[in-house]
Amino acid sequence: MSDNAGWGQPPYGEPPYDQPPYGQPGQPPPGYGQPPPGYGQAPGYGQPPYGQPGQPPPGYGQPGYGQAPQYGTPGYGQPPYGVPGYGQWTQQPPAPAPGGVALRPLAVGDILSGAFTLVRRNPAATLGIAAIVQTIYGICGAFISWSELNAAHKLQTTLRGPNSTQIAGHALGQFFATFVPSLVLTLGLIFVFEAVLTGMLTGALGRGLLGDKITISEAWRLARVGAVIAVSLLVPLILIGLWVPVALIVLVLVIAHIQALAVLVGVVGFIAAFILTIWISTRLSLAVPAVVLEKAGPITAIQRSWDLVRGSWWRIFGISLLAAIVVGVISIVLQIPFIIVKSLVGGGSITPTFGNAATTAAPSLLALIIGAIGSIIAATCTRPISAGVTVLLYTDMRIRKEGLDLALQQASQRQALTGDEFASLWRPGGPAGWQSPGPGPTYRNAG
Repeated sequence: MSDNAGWGQPPYGEPPYDQPPYGQPGQPPPGYGQPPPGYGQAPGYGQPPYGQPGQPPPGYGQPGYGQAPQYGTPGYGQPPYGVPGYGQWTQQPPAPAPGGVALRPLAVGDILSGAFTLVRRNPAATLGIAAIVQTIYGICGAFISWSELNAAHKLQTTLRGPNSTQIAGHALGQFFATFVPSLVLTLGLIFVFEAVLTGMLTGALGRGLLGDKITISEAWRLARVGAVIAVSLLVPLILIGLWVPVALIVLVLVIAHIQALAVLVGVVGFIAAFILTIWISTRLSLAVPAVVLEKAGPITAIQRSWDLVRGSWWRIFGISLLAAIVVGVISIVLQIPFIIVKSLVGGGSITPTFGNAATTAAPSLLALIIGAIGSIIAATCTRPISAGVTVLLYTDMRIRKEGLDLALQQASQRQALTGDEFASLWRPGGPAGWQSPGPGPTYRNAG
C-alpha cells in the first residue's frame, strides 16, 4: 500500500506523482502543438479567467469553436461594425460644389446637368445676358431680313410680269445688289454678337463654378471681346484653309478637261476635308475658355486647346455632339408655337421661285416679328447651356491633366475674389498667390 494513496491530486500545473516531469525524454508536455484554451476569445462577464482548474474555456466542444465571429458581431480586439479600423477602406468625403458642380473630374452626366445647374443658380448673368444680346441682335436681324424678303418678293414679281425676259438680268442685278450686302451684314452681326455673348457667358460661368454671382457689368469686364473675336476669326480661317487646296486642284482639273479625275479628287478631297474639319474644330473647341479665363492671347489659346484635348478627342467630341443634339431639340421645341403662328399669319421667303407657279405672298411684318421673338426666346434659353458645357469640358480637362480642382476648392473658401485673383487662379503653371499643397494629381482620361 502506497504512502501517497488518498492524498489527492498534485497542485495545478505540476505533473502527477507517478509521471515524469516535463522535459523527460519521450514525454512531450501536455497540450503540445495545440492552442491554449480559449485562444482568440475573451472571458465572459463573471466567468473565471482562463487556466482555472476544472473550468474549460467557454464554448469548448460546441460547433464553431475556434471559428471567426459571425457577420455583424465584433470579434475580440476588433472595432464595432461601422467604425473603420486600421488599414480598412474608408469612403472619401464628397468633393465640394460651391456652384452646384462638384470640383472633381466630371462624368458625362455631371457636365450636362452641371450646365443647367450653373444657369439656374445665376440667371441674371446667364439668361439675362443672353436675353439682352439676343434681343439686340434680333431687332437688327429683323430689319435686315425685312429688306431681304422685300428684295426677293420684288424679284419674283418682276420675273412673272410681262417682258420678264428682257428685264431679267436687270432684276437679278438689283436683287443681288440688295441681298449680298444684307447677307454680309447679317453674318457680321452674328459673328460679333456671338463673340460678345460667348465671352460674357464664359466669364460668368467660370465665376459660377466658385459659387459667385456676378452682375452683367462684371461679366462684360471678364468677356475680353477683342481676343474672343480674334480667336473666332482664326479658327474658321484654319478650317477654310483645309478646303482651299481641294477646290484649287478640282478647278485646275476641270480647266484641263480631266473630268473623271476632277470628280474623283472632288469626292475624295471632300471626305478628307470634312473629316479633318471635324477633328481640328474639336481640338480647338476649348480656345475661347482659355482666352477668357486664362487671359491668354489668341495664338496661345489655340495652342492650349490643342494640348488640353490631346488624348481625349473622342470624349470631347461625343459630349459636344450630345450637348448640341440636346440644345437643338430644346430650341426646336421652343420655336414650334411661334412657327405655327407665323405660318398662320403668313410670311415671305427669301428663296426666289422662277416660273409661273402660284404667286408668292408679300412678306408680312407681323410674321417676321413673331419669328424673331421665337428665335430670341430659343437662343436665350439654349446659348447659356452650350457655353456651360464648353466651360465644364475645359475645367474637366484642366482638373484631369493639371489638378486644377485643388486650386478651385481652395479659392471657393475665400470671399470677395478680385479680378486679378480670379485670373491668377486659372493661369496655368500653378496659380499665383494660392497656398496649394502641390501640383495636384493627374487623373486618367475617361474615354
